[in-house]
Amino acid sequence: MAGTLRIKRVYEPAAQTDGQRILVDRVWPRGMTHEKAALTLWLKEIAPSADLRKWFGHDPARFTAFRERYRGELAGDSEAVETLCRHLDAGDVTLLYGARDTQHNQAVVLAEYLAERGYRFDREG
Repeated sequence: MAGTLRIKRVYEPAAQTDGQRILVDRVWPRGMTHEKAALTLWLKEIAPSADLRKWFGHDPARFTAFRERYRGELAGDSEAVETLCRHLDAGDVTLLYGARDTQHNQAVVLAEYLAERGYRFDREG
């Protein structure tokens, strides 16, 4: 049975309930050490393209358009999506991101995308 999907900021302490901790940022989070991140995997290939990330600039007013564009990128990158799905098939996964905004970031979009594929997304974390 597939695991539960959660999201949280990489700056939050690792927890027993996190399961596999997968960073989904293209750029390493500022000020974070590898030890503190306690990653299972850094899947930078699944992050938004550099152009899309720069265009979005974490502007909440652009989030709806960002969501559509990023979902388009995800649909075109089946290898990275399948890698993430294999991890979910093996157990619980927490998608980690560095953005300050907990509502308007790529991990939210990615978790929603995977939930539509049948994975359980625990929004409460």
